[in-house]
Amino acid sequence: MKNLLSALLLAILISQPAFSQEENLDLWPDGTPISNWFHDYSKVKLEDLGKQYALTDYGVINDSSLLQTQQIQAVIDLAAKNGGGVIIVPKGTFLSGALFFKPKTHLYLAEGAVLKGSDDISNYPLLPSRMEGQNLDYFAALVNAYGVDGFTISGHGTINGNGLKFWEAFWQRRKEDPNCTNLEVSRPRLVFIWKSNDVQLQDVSLINAGFWSSHYYQCNNIKLLDLRITSPHQPVKAPSTDAIDLDVVSNVLIKGCYLAVNDDAIALKGGKGPWADTDPNNGENTYILIEDSEFGFCHSALTCGSESIHNKNVIMRNIKVQDAVRLLWLKMRPDTPQHYEYITVENIKGQAHSFLYVKPWTQFFDLKGKEEVPISYSDHITMKNIDLDCEIFFDVAITEHDRLSDFSFVNLNIRAAKPDFEPSFVKGFEVKNVTVNGEKIE
Repeated sequence: MKNLLSALLLAILISQPAFSQEENLDLWPDGTPISNWFHDYSKVKLEDLGKQYALTDYGVINDSSLLQTQQIQAVIDLAAKNGGGVIIVPKGTFLSGALFFKPKTHLYLAEGAVLKGSDDISNYPLLPSRMEGQNLDYFAALVNAYGVDGFTISGHGTINGNGLKFWEAFWQRRKEDPNCTNLEVSRPRLVFIWKSNDVQLQDVSLINAGFWSSHYYQCNNIKLLDLRITSPHQPVKAPSTDAIDLDVVSNVLIKGCYLAVNDDAIALKGGKGPWADTDPNNGENTYILIEDSEFGFCHSALTCGSESIHNKNVIMRNIKVQDAVRLLWLKMRPDTPQHYEYITVENIKGQAHSFLYVKPWTQFFDLKGKEEVPISYSDHITMKNIDLDCEIFFDVAITEHDRLSDFSFVNLNIRAAKPDFEPSFVKGFEVKNVTVNGEKIE
């Protein structure tokens, strides 16, 4: 009987469907499974977004020089009053200041459509907002969604921030005062989404932002699919035009995007200052998957900070990088308690100035009277399956207030003008099959 039961048990085990190797590997860096939500790349369809409100059917005209903020907002308000629907920007160019989307409303930009931002800051009202890790009154973005669950931006058109005037004003101010802050020159973001869940942006182009290109604050379940986000780094640099700023968010899929801006491509934010971890407005970023995307010029492809307190379970994979200043940047801000953990960068090809950059971020440092400098941690950082040309391989310099541990470099083929490697900065450093300039390092 015992042998018969054993045989039956073995037969049952053999008959069970086996997990594929890919399924076994599809885990967050801390070992928890990546949910099926991250494997659903389906696009929203125009016909599923409710009643369609084409701007030109409601008195808005195709004129790139005529400001029509009130007229466009009236169409959004009408859709909201009637139970929701999709605002369609048809082919043509439509000039506007800040627009505010309401619950159950969406934005669709037809191919050849341009929603162009005003370059006059008076067309962006000062409102309670969030900038650089602090809650404060700031100028509205061109496209705003506050508490709009299910909000979508779709279509193959363009949202153009028309930022040249703002960029020139910033550089003039920086010329007058090299220590001026980013907030001293009034500039609008392109897209700001706050306290909204189940958000999806797809296929559109976001270009020429006056300030950050897109900012997501206190949101859950964000999908950014096949976006093109660009602002120039020459001949006029577009300052602080981060492509994607994630600020106290959870569950984010960034897939099939092209990002090239004059600042960080993807920045994880969440708060700053010596008491940042006790402020209820701040928080962590968790479960961020960035894949199958391409980066042009940017200060960094993936950045933790400079206003960030806790980032966990972040993957950037299957990426092409060209002309990035840094591939991975861990900003160790000495006035803020930080913890960056379980971050994996894998399957990367291309070129960057620095492969890994970990250094104190001291710009606008302020302990606010606190005598004790906070301790910051970076651990379980993995970089693997990477083929990269760079100027500097290991661009790392830390202070006594920084703790680095459990780093892994696996299957790296690096060509670097400066190949120096100092693993003693990290407690517990796995180095496996790493080649720099044709020589294996240990």
